[in-house]
Amino acid sequence: MWQYTGDVRPDFAVEPTEGQESVWDYPRPPRVEQDPRRIEVICNGAVVADTRRAFRVLETASPPVFYLPVADIKMEYLEPARGSSHCEWKGRASYWKLHVGKAVIDQAAWSYSEPSAGFEVIAGFLSFYPAKVECRVAGQRAKPQPGGFYGGWVTPEIVGPVKGEPGTGWW
Repeated sequence: MWQYTGDVRPDFAVEPTEGQESVWDYPRPPRVEQDPRRIEVICNGAVVADTRRAFRVLETASPPVFYLPVADIKMEYLEPARGSSHCEWKGRASYWKLHVGKAVIDQAAWSYSEPSAGFEVIAGFLSFYPAKVECRVAGQRAKPQPGGFYGGWVTPEIVGPVKGEPGTGWW
């Protein structure tokens, strides 16, 4: 069985071309970086969020996850949802339910009110699941990270394979 050592991109990883990023070049533990591109979240025709002040979290084998500041989200569409989860890196996540017109999407977004050390900059920021709402990065619609659990935003600039695809359960 292959195991990632963190120093060399594995043989099965897609080689990025100019303007692309390999998820196998992202660090472990993950890194948080500011992203000045326009990030939009749309549901049922309504713009739920629009920002150029997002952060993205980059973790080996996973597509980026974008976190948006509450000031740039129409919070009137959101309410706290049931449940929580724990990330080994970021800590305890809380979920958000989205209401836009007749659309009601449970756990459409999540946030970390008190993230772990190293991730403090995303405290109170929200991320949305591209499988549940339309998420755009610089005008490009993001596809959801495969597998149904993770919230990564797959855009054309990202090459993998990524965690969640068939056969990646042991990553």
